[in-house]
This record gives sequence, structure tokens and C-alpha cells, in this order.
Amino acid sequence: MGRPSKYTEEFRRDAVDLVRSSQRPINQVARELGMSHETLRNWVRASERQTGAAATASGGDGLSVADKDAEIARLRRGECGVAAGEGDPAQGGRLFREGDGSVTSRFRFISAHRAAFGVKRLCRVLAVSRSGFYRWVASEPARQARAADEEALAEQIKVIHAGSGGTYGSPRVTVELHDQGLRVNRKRIERIMRQRDVVGRHLRRRKRTTIPDPAAPPVPDLIGRDFTAAASDQRWCGDITYLRVGAGWLYLATVIDIATRRLIGWSINTHMRAELVIDALDAAVAARGGRVDGVIFHSDRAGQFTSWAFTRRVQEAGLAPSMGSIGDCYDNGMIESFWGRMQTELLNRRRWRTRIELANAIFEYLEIFHNRQRRHSSLGMLTPNEYERLHPIALSVA
Repeated sequence: MGRPSKYTEEFRRDAVDLVRSSQRPINQVARELGMSHETLRNWVRASERQTGAAATASGGDGLSVADKDAEIARLRRGECGVAAGEGDPAQGGRLFREGDGSVTSRFRFISAHRAAFGVKRLCRVLAVSRSGFYRWVASEPARQARAADEEALAEQIKVIHAGSGGTYGSPRVTVELHDQGLRVNRKRIERIMRQRDVVGRHLRRRKRTTIPDPAAPPVPDLIGRDFTAAASDQRWCGDITYLRVGAGWLYLATVIDIATRRLIGWSINTHMRAELVIDALDAAVAARGGRVDGVIFHSDRAGQFTSWAFTRRVQEAGLAPSMGSIGDCYDNGMIESFWGRMQTELLNRRRWRTRIELANAIFEYLEIFHNRQRRHSSLGMLTPNEYERLHPIALSVA
């Protein structure tokens, strides 16, 4: 039986996503992650094969370039006298990519290409009526007028928002517009502000991540706010935080080696169930070769850490559980400081619109910046990876 890989499936997926989203060469990303470029290249190739197989099984995502060229050629032959309808694709066929085949999109396509192919032929191929197309053309001035009115309204909204020091949201903007004699629906204001990224200031809803389980058995505090260790793999600490993205949330669980400040395990998901912290712990155990007997794992008393599933995983790994008191952030102060740094250095620098965008940024921040580039004063201004490399004797696990 082969030696188990130190890389989790989540790490593999995130590394491949980083290659794709950053558009940096595979060699560079592999170097930043401290791994073999051939290994990362194999992961990327395997992912491409899976994606290709899935696309083939589902019939693809629209016509290929060759298919589109053939269709253009067929239409040109039709203009030269080929019988009407000969070689036409089935009506309603997928000429557009998925999600882009609305009637309006088809009308726009016909309008853009009617000089070359004729309205009649294009309407037949795209399965729309000529009368509907001509009605759409006739309504173009009205659509342009509506678009101009909305743009003018958007400018008024921006003026009101700026005049309030950037504090007004849609309710107060709506009242200001009403006072100016403009009757407009609040939902329309919300949509315009959302589309143009005009956001008022408001108190954010607090997300509570530490929810203790009153039925959980007592666990001693083996740290006692002493976040120091003589060697790596003697004391770890872990926690969960919440991350705002778009209109929802992501949750991040991390495991840090107290001696070296290295983030050795983490997991990100859309839920706060026990699997989140178990995945982070499994990644940490794998990163240390799977032999972690006697290592103290310190956390707060959130229900995820006191759950039966997580407690069993801690016992299987040979870890010694440790927990601070309820509601006291100083009992897990080192990882609370880490959350604060990540908030300042990454999360507060921009608004995150999609979960994939934020997850990719977190992967790069944790695996590359925090572990390999950020200098820590507690480590003599070394990075966590440099510190571990210069103190190999301190490592209790290969």
C-alpha cells in the first residue's frame, strides 16, 4: 500500500483553481506553493480531462468554432442560391451558449447580421417570427429613451449618495428623490444602486460562530493563554471565522502551529457544521505526515469542536484536546490576532462578489503569503516556512 499523499483533495482543487484564476505559469505557482511543478501540472491536466469528459457527456456548451464556421459557410451558400431550408439546423437548436439564447439575444443577432444573410433566413434558423423581430426594431427608440432616463436617475442617486458622505442607502435616497418631486419605486432604486455598486454604510449583522453545546463533556484548558512552544508540533490552535461575500457568507476553519505560526491546515465552505473543522484538522494531520500523537489542540468551546464527530477524530489522531472558557477571546488570543491580520491585509481591501473569487484569494493568502512570504516579529522576522527550515531539530514529525 502506497504512502498516503500529504495533499488533500481540497488543496488539489484550490491549487488548480489558483493556476486558472491567476493566469501565472504553472512553474511559478508550484514554486510559490513549495511543490513539484510536474505534480501541479498533472493535477491541472487531470482536471482538464475531467472537464472535457463532462462537456462531452452533456453535449457541450454551444457550438464549437468549427461548427460556427460551417454554419456561416452554409448561410453564405444559401445566399448564393441554395434551396431555402437546405442544411438548416433544427429550429430552436443551440446556436448560442447556454443561458444566452433568449429571444432578445436572437433579435440582436439578427439585427447585427441581417445585411449579410437576410432577415427571413436568420429568423428561420433562429426560430423566431419576422413580425416579432420588426416589432422589436420598432420599439428601439422607446428602449433607448428608458435607458437614458435610468442613466439620468442613476446620476441623481450618485449625487445624493455622495452628498450624504456615502452613508445613505436606498431608503434615504428614495426619500430624498421624493422630496425633489421625483416619484420612483424604492425597489428600482435598490436595483440601480446594486448594479452600480453604490452602497450605504450600515451596521453589519454580527455572525456568532462560537455557540457552545451545554451537553458537551468538560475539556481542560492546557494552554492557559500561554501561546508559546519550545518546538513545532507541540501545540496547535484552531478556530472558525465567517467571511462576507456578495449577499451571503463563507466559513473558514484553520489550524496553526503555535511554535512556528505556520498555518498547517484549513478548510472553507458554505456551512459551519462539524465537517468544516474536521476537514481542517485532517489537512493539518496530513501536512505533518499523519503522526501527531501527544500534540495539544486548543480551541474555543464552539459546538463544532465539542461535537461527537470532531472529538472522535481528535482521539483517532492522538491529539490532546484543550479548550478555553466560554465567551473569552483572550483564551484563544493567537488565532484571534491572525483573524485580525487577515481582515486588514486581505478581506477589507475590496468587496468580494462571488464565493469562488474569495475562496481563490484566501487560498493564495494562506498558502503563499502567510506561510511563505509574511515575516513574523515573533519568529525574528522570518516566515513560518523559513523558521521551520532553519529549525529542523525542533520538528517532532518528519
